[in-house]
Amino acid sequence: MFSRSTRMVWKVAGVGALVMSIGLFAATARAGVKPGDVITPQNAAQVKDLVSPGVYYMVTHGMQMDIVPAERIDWPPPYKDATEKYSSQVRLTDDHRSLVGYVAGQPFPLIDTNDPQVATKIMWNNVFRPISTDDYDLRFFDCQIEYVNPGHEQKVINDIQVGHYAGYDLVGRTEVEPLPVDPDFKKTGRLWLFGLYPLLAPQEARGQGLIRYRYASPKQGDDTWSWTPGSRRVRRLNETLNSSATGAQSFDPDHYSGFNPKTEEYNYKFLGEKEMLAVVHARHSPEVTCPTDGGASACPEDWEMRHMYVVEATPDRTLSQAGNVLDKDTVVYMDSEVWFEPYVDGYDQKGALWRTNIFWAAYRDRPVPDAKVAIYPFKREFIVGSARYDVQSGFATMCYLPGQATPERECWYINMGAVDKDFFTTQSMVKAAP
Repeated sequence: MFSRSTRMVWKVAGVGALVMSIGLFAATARAGVKPGDVITPQNAAQVKDLVSPGVYYMVTHGMQMDIVPAERIDWPPPYKDATEKYSSQVRLTDDHRSLVGYVAGQPFPLIDTNDPQVATKIMWNNVFRPISTDDYDLRFFDCQIEYVNPGHEQKVINDIQVGHYAGYDLVGRTEVEPLPVDPDFKKTGRLWLFGLYPLLAPQEARGQGLIRYRYASPKQGDDTWSWTPGSRRVRRLNETLNSSATGAQSFDPDHYSGFNPKTEEYNYKFLGEKEMLAVVHARHSPEVTCPTDGGASACPEDWEMRHMYVVEATPDRTLSQAGNVLDKDTVVYMDSEVWFEPYVDGYDQKGALWRTNIFWAAYRDRPVPDAKVAIYPFKREFIVGSARYDVQSGFATMCYLPGQATPERECWYINMGAVDKDFFTTQSMVKAAP
């Protein structure tokens, strides 16, 4: 296993947040890999210092990486405009935990790695990221549960199918009215709403769902409710359960979309910045099942050099909400253009690598090539695959976004008004259960 002592602390002086592709190409060459290289377990050592320990584990256990030239990624124009308009008025509170003056766009577009609060600012940029600012609805996706099994055929333990994975932001809206803040925010203090329901498979879990609210107040924890058709009961969950896997799979709500617990409940340490490999121009949508690791990942896929900020997040154990979080700490690898984490590694109470998340992203103007409705006037990032691995047990969950056999081909509807606040109620969750 990988221990805390294996983590590297990086510092690359004079490298800005936006790095042109020619510079990243040069960095790739210097690093010992170049476009056209194919990385397998046999030559995995070439990328050991270019990925997180969790990603390296997957490469050594069968996940193939195809190295391609790096390409630049631009923010959606409305998000860029909001950043230019509002970012100058944003600052951290006196205790350096919350935001003051935020309206829309990126809170801190000018990252100074010498700033004592740089880690906290990076994590607030993660909260208000460009990938989705108003609403999103991912329809009919599936997750396959298996063990990492190098060199063997996929043996699915469980296949989960979900009707909706959706969110609604009340603050920071840039594309869909009301802009830039939903008036409901002043009444409820809710920052965003999330819903995952109904589960369509497996049969024994059919109809299950989850609703979650995040609040702007640093002292108010998340509200979370689940619905279990068997008992026909809505259950309010303790906030700490958001760091626990739900059902027979390895994902937990705090890692559905990168690193997503309540920001003020963690302390952050900046570990440095470095050029690292990630998938941000995925060639497949839907993603393909990796044939060389038992189906635990998506491969082969295109990996390119990206400029990353690396932040260690540690639960503030003085807070009751964070006192029982399972991970001792988490290392977040943040892409400095996309502002979404291509991978996140979690460490157990002994400091050993425990769980890792990998996200495969595509940059295009539609989620699938044959889309007819979900088409945008500009390119944006879509997460087309996500995986969660327990590296200590080998248990894995690989999710396909969109699903490989979905009845809804377009799947991702981002900032299109596809859902409103009424979707994110326990009543709607119960009503939708088949």
